[in-house]
Amino acid sequence: MFKTEKGGYSKLLKPISYTIDLGIILLLAYYLPIKLYNPILFFSYLTLGWVVISIRNSFYDVQRYAKLPLILTLLFKQFTVFFFLLYAFIGFFKETMISRLLLAEYFLLCLLLVSFFKILLYFLLLQYRESLEGNRRTTVVIGDNKKTNQLIGVFKERMEFGYDFKRKFDVGGYGFSLQQCFNYIIENNIDEIYCSVAELKNSQLEEIIAFADNNLKVVKFIPDNKNIFTKRLKYEYYDYIPILSMRDIPLENSINYYLKRTFDIIFSGLVIVLVLSWLTPLIGLLIRIESKGPIFFKQYRNGINSEEFACLKFRSMAVNKDSDKQMATKGDMRITKMGAFIRKTSIDELPQFFNVFWGHMSVVGPRPHMVLHTEVYAKKVNKYMVRHFVKPGITGLAQVRGYRGEIETDIDIVNRVKFDIFYLENWTMALDIKIIIQTVLNVFQGEDKAY
Repeated sequence: MFKTEKGGYSKLLKPISYTIDLGIILLLAYYLPIKLYNPILFFSYLTLGWVVISIRNSFYDVQRYAKLPLILTLLFKQFTVFFFLLYAFIGFFKETMISRLLLAEYFLLCLLLVSFFKILLYFLLLQYRESLEGNRRTTVVIGDNKKTNQLIGVFKERMEFGYDFKRKFDVGGYGFSLQQCFNYIIENNIDEIYCSVAELKNSQLEEIIAFADNNLKVVKFIPDNKNIFTKRLKYEYYDYIPILSMRDIPLENSINYYLKRTFDIIFSGLVIVLVLSWLTPLIGLLIRIESKGPIFFKQYRNGINSEEFACLKFRSMAVNKDSDKQMATKGDMRITKMGAFIRKTSIDELPQFFNVFWGHMSVVGPRPHMVLHTEVYAKKVNKYMVRHFVKPGITGLAQVRGYRGEIETDIDIVNRVKFDIFYLENWTMALDIKIIIQTVLNVFQGEDKAY
């Protein structure tokens, strides 16, 4: 499960994880009454398929500092592909005797058991490193600044990561020399060297890299304070020329895009069929009883690539001329009594699941703004337009962190944009699910800016 590292029993973790998972997959296939013409072919197909998918998804390459959402995302990706692989066997090898229902039961059992053991192993390793101080990596830091001190704080406080910090070398201090660092590293059998790019010359960095290579040490670099090096950069080659891209957006990966789109279609379809099918006539009747006008309110907003689309809502205001120009404010006289209720409970946003189903929006993403506001904020807020690299959402990271509704001060929109950019640069399926759960909890708890 965890990436092979020098020392301890780390090198055994991946084979052990492979053995456990393949054991579950093959034993379930053996004991469940799945009727097969050629069982050996089926077992070989499962084994080869699982290994190939695992390598493609880096399913067993999880670093010691990984968090649980990453584990959940890996499980989701792995079993999404495994599901299609499993059912492809029937058509590809003409195994007509296999029961589709029994195969679904087999898939769910595999999902539950593999997930249980993977998460269990993850927490056992955390406890092993934190409580028993096992599988630890000794480290030194070369450099003395804010970022190096923050890193040292992580080494000392997050014991479950398994790092044992030994010493910091001040590059600008009296008597500093790289040879002094190298001697200490050799004498104390240090595993990993962390270097501050801001304080070291290129020649010194080259010397550290050469030392690390020759002495089988791991060397890592702490970026400087220049904005370009604090970004999540993408490293790639054009022929033999190394190129750094400023931003790597996970949803530009076709697998991630279709994974999210599939989730959006299924989720929005369920909401439309199970909720909106009966709620829409009821809400529509109550809206029309209180005020004349349409049940739905269409407002043009900017979506992916800043393209305009008609965003749907249940109408919560009396019909007025300013609805496309002015957002609702606290105590807004345009809001009806029924409108106040559906806005407070976020029911007015439910028709946007039609936008999700049609492909204009996603369940989770940056909240779309009115066209007029987009034009204003694009000039006023730095990097505002970055949020349009992905589809807008019914809910988003900024909204569950408290930045929803009316923008009262400049800091509101600035923080909203920061959360939106973080979301699109760090998207995972697990993050989407976490945001959805938090949104539902916020609806029941009530929100101050829901007006």
